[in-house]
Amino acid sequence: MPLAQRIEPDTGHELTITRIYDAPRALVFRMWMEPDHMRVWSCPRGMTIPEATGGTAATGGSFRVVMQSEDGQRYIMRGTYVDVSPIERISFTHQWEEDGWEDNGGLSPLTTVTVRFEEMPGGRTRLTLHQGNFRNAAVRDGHEAGWTESLDKLVEHLETMS
Repeated sequence: MPLAQRIEPDTGHELTITRIYDAPRALVFRMWMEPDHMRVWSCPRGMTIPEATGGTAATGGSFRVVMQSEDGQRYIMRGTYVDVSPIERISFTHQWEEDGWEDNGGLSPLTTVTVRFEEMPGGRTRLTLHQGNFRNAAVRDGHEAGWTESLDKLVEHLETMS
């Protein structure tokens, strides 16, 4: 019997970021589920999201997001929701459409993002984001910079919700 093949090889290059938000868990989760909110915070500073397609954020659903820099450079990301457990967890695949990966259908190697939402005392929320396995440390570090800026923008966006 042949062994199952892993979709994402274990490269040892993983990323984990933890943040505590001064907002209820249901609200923080909602910011990840609703496209109008995602467009505001879910890209690094200096970028916008002019296009986003996909159905409801539910297990098995897919999405495609176009991020655009101030100079017009476009970065296209796509994925599929692996698991959506309301107010507890979201897990999705993450791939960039990019040149140089023609042997992989024009897609970068697949990574998986899992975001956990934990209720804390005082109506706060601990968010833990994990993404892996990156093909190398430089790619991981680039994603860490992007997620860090995005999660900072999420703080700012949540402040407007009060």
